[in-house]
Amino acid sequence: MSPAPLRLGIVGLGMAVKPHAAALADLADRITVVGGYAPSPARRTTFAATTGFPVTDDLDALIADPSVAAMLILTPPPSHLDLVARCASVGKHVLLEKPLEVTLPRASALVARMEAADRRLGVVFQHRFRPVVQRLRAVMAEGALGDLIAASVEVRWWRPASYYVDGRGSRARDGGGVLLSQAIHTLDVFCTLVGLPAEVFAYTATSPNRAVDTENVVAAALRFGNGAIGTLGATTAADPGFPERIEITGTRGTATLEGDALRLHWSDGRDEIHDGSGATGGGADPMAFDHGPHRALIADFATAIADGRDPETSGRSALAVHRLIEALLRSAAERRAVAPHAAA
Repeated sequence: MSPAPLRLGIVGLGMAVKPHAAALADLADRITVVGGYAPSPARRTTFAATTGFPVTDDLDALIADPSVAAMLILTPPPSHLDLVARCASVGKHVLLEKPLEVTLPRASALVARMEAADRRLGVVFQHRFRPVVQRLRAVMAEGALGDLIAASVEVRWWRPASYYVDGRGSRARDGGGVLLSQAIHTLDVFCTLVGLPAEVFAYTATSPNRAVDTENVVAAALRFGNGAIGTLGATTAADPGFPERIEITGTRGTATLEGDALRLHWSDGRDEIHDGSGATGGGADPMAFDHGPHRALIADFATAIADGRDPETSGRSALAVHRLIEALLRSAAERRAVAPHAAA
């Protein structure tokens, strides 16, 4: 006998809701959307009309509803800690849009709050569910590339001036710039593949064509615990936007993950190529990507609740990329090398 559908509430009906709504429509036999909330009546009306899901103008009632087992939170990052704490206090599981929060201490407090309530916390790092990423993770877990020699990551995306209206990209609204708001997806994948570097030395800047108070250009050198080295680059000023890239070199071969394509080149002459065709949201339209990874992530979240385990993108696992970002920003501010594990 199949378990009863997971009853889910949604908080936040802005731009980020589109792939979630499409995924939830696909998962209608497993998840029932009880209500979607946004303070804007226009957003509620648009969401209801385009998705067919019910909406509510009463956030307190939605959170308090004992029939709602989990909440999907898609609000700006500075609101996350308070909303998650409210959900935890009434026993709700939470699926939270990235990033966890705007600083590492707040992100850590959020994770601790959910763990203290013994509720499941998932973070929307859907790139982990791309088939090419899962294949590369399996290769790394097997040690098939050998010992790490070098590992680099580059995100050269484009966001036009229109993207930054209504405070988007500002510290007050988003909590950070390219690292926390855009590159975090690729950096999260990078951390799951090779772990955190032992030390980073970073520089950050804001391009002259963007009047924001956060960084949109970042460059860093990386050193790993075994002596391997690498580089990190991130920007949203690279018109028209290019696929994000991770390259990992080991003693037995090299892996290159570029957008939705993976190439494995083994030292014995073998090649393994997986070509993807999907857009990844690196250009002017940040929502130009397939919702399949979102569907897989949400399905895993629902299964994790049913099985009593942490989801694949657990809050605890998501802290790694926050440690990396915090270290990069500290390094740039203090003009010195910083260890991510010591970032505070």
